[in-house]
Amino acid sequence: MIGNDLVLALIPARAGSKGLPGKNIRPLHGKPLLAWPILAAKASRYVDRVVVSTDSGLFAEVARAYGAEVPVLRPEHLAADTSPSSAAVLHMLDTLEGQGDRFAYIVLLEPTSPLTEGDDVDAALETLVAHRDIADALVSVSELISSHPAFAVRQLPDGRLEPYAAVDFSRLPRRQDIDPIFALDGSLYLSSVDAYRKTLSFCHERTLSHVMPHYKSLEVDSLVDFICIEAILSNFDQIRCAA
Repeated sequence: MIGNDLVLALIPARAGSKGLPGKNIRPLHGKPLLAWPILAAKASRYVDRVVVSTDSGLFAEVARAYGAEVPVLRPEHLAADTSPSSAAVLHMLDTLEGQGDRFAYIVLLEPTSPLTEGDDVDAALETLVAHRDIADALVSVSELISSHPAFAVRQLPDGRLEPYAAVDFSRLPRRQDIDPIFALDGSLYLSSVDAYRKTLSFCHERTLSHVMPHYKSLEVDSLVDFICIEAILSNFDQIRCAA
């Protein structure tokens, strides 16, 4: 609870990963991937309830083993590749409200962003509550540095390169002269429940940003990502001190 407002943490974890089957329960640094957002949510000072939305009985067992609730399995038609994520969120909100539980805020944490911590969740909630006069939602972002579009190039049909944004290569800016820009990084999504029900999105004109450090912004989409994040977790304290 933050102030007098109840906070729900929702972790979506469907079983149908095509690129890396069973990804959401694949071991990462001694725990299944699904365990990491559950533990982050449970470490928050403000989250009142941690629930997992899944279509898998096996995933539900793993979720419960790490302290999350699975009030209901997600229906098959909400777990397809083409199913909008908003439908799964509404399904869980409706399920909980049908049980008499209403929340003011929802925090969505993805298993594919296992480096998010409870402190990140708390800082995001504090920011949104402090700015509720101008915002109803907040999403995490990370700064684009090496991939800044000022340095992007396009490939011509004959294989030569030309700058994407600059007039020519002699006019590429210096890194220290460009304005910082950011990309959604998937680490966390936060909204008032009322605003989410109206917009069906965490991103709209009343959305704030929460900047995540680069070492926490990696997402798991492939085996290479698993290996890289495993290395980060093996040296997490050292990396945190150096960041």
